[in-house]
Amino acid sequence: MAREPLRVLTESMFYVLLSLLRQERCGTEIVEFVDNTTAGRVPLGPGTLYTILGKFVEERLIEETAVEGRKRTYRITERGRALYRQELSRLKLCVEDGEREGWG
Repeated sequence: MAREPLRVLTESMFYVLLSLLRQERCGTEIVEFVDNTTAGRVPLGPGTLYTILGKFVEERLIEETAVEGRKRTYRITERGRALYRQELSRLKLCVEDGEREGWG
């Protein structure tokens, strides 16, 4: 039975894709970007990060661009950009719903 492709991202997944929108990064650079961008609100440990990266490579949302020893560098694919835009739109709708119901 084929696996369902990702349609909704976790917060960590969202920030991993965000980290790759403007430049290629290795794992430690991704963690640093997410930590700085979220002021530490979204913790991204090695187990979580490498599980996400493996899933994203498998689903062709990102691809490896360089391997130097254990260091791997990644870039987002067009498919990954499309999923990021889709998720950003979904999150905006969630915020609009919350604001409309008086919580904004």
